[in-house]
Amino acid sequence: MELWYTEKHSDDVQFSIRVEKQLYTEETEYQRIDVMTSKEFGTFMTLDGLMMVAEKDEFIYHDMIIHPPMAVNPDIKNVLVIGGGDGGAVRELARYSGIEQIDLAEIDRTVIDVCRRFLPSTTCALDDPRVKIHYEDGLKFIRRKADFYDLIVVDSTDPFGPGEGLFTREFYGNCYKALKEDGILVNQHESPYYKTYADSFQRAHRSIRGFFPVHMVYQAHIPTYPSGHWLFGFASKHYHPVRDLQAERWNNLGLYTKYYNTDLHVGSFALPTYVKELLENA
Repeated sequence: MELWYTEKHSDDVQFSIRVEKQLYTEETEYQRIDVMTSKEFGTFMTLDGLMMVAEKDEFIYHDMIIHPPMAVNPDIKNVLVIGGGDGGAVRELARYSGIEQIDLAEIDRTVIDVCRRFLPSTTCALDDPRVKIHYEDGLKFIRRKADFYDLIVVDSTDPFGPGEGLFTREFYGNCYKALKEDGILVNQHESPYYKTYADSFQRAHRSIRGFFPVHMVYQAHIPTYPSGHWLFGFASKHYHPVRDLQAERWNNLGLYTKYYNTDLHVGSFALPTYVKELLENA
């Protein structure tokens, strides 16, 4: 008998992966966690039945949520990651020797424990001495901060359950307050393709642009995410993501990235017309 993981992307579309083995399942006080292995995507984790991270393509997401802001401001010192319990965002940040502090606010301790066990390739930097893990709601954590971070990375789940509060105007206002005068905010911005996801994308963008003078969207192709077309938000009090790109400085760091490069950086902000229209109508 074959076992398949199937995720509903819309009322009429489903995405399926043939599963070799289910490795883990648990219902925590926040969400259901499942870990499975597959021939095509390796080990992958879902939360409440939604794909979060897969071994084969996680590098795309983590490259694109971390390296664009770091290439715009290579002098970033203090970083906050909200969500990101799989550790991939922290792994990429830890590659920068100039970063002095990385705070990780993850509400569900079990997510980190499970990823340490089954996804060591993404959690490998969580024990870096610059990393401090805070097991609490990112929405509450950020309220206590002011004028402190150079970069905030919102590596949240989709806007359901524990991740819902991370798409609100209140949350982004608190992020603005927590950032320094030249701070950058980057967030996963959902897919523009299916209506439910597009509505979430528009809602988040509407909230962000109410606070930040610079607010732009960029894109990547992530096969295991709904439609494969995924967006990220770049917001800043000061930096423009294209005009202020420090391509030469970033390339001189000598970091190998499997997806990101500074040519792609520029091109990723060139959006399809239908996405531009969604932004205009947000």
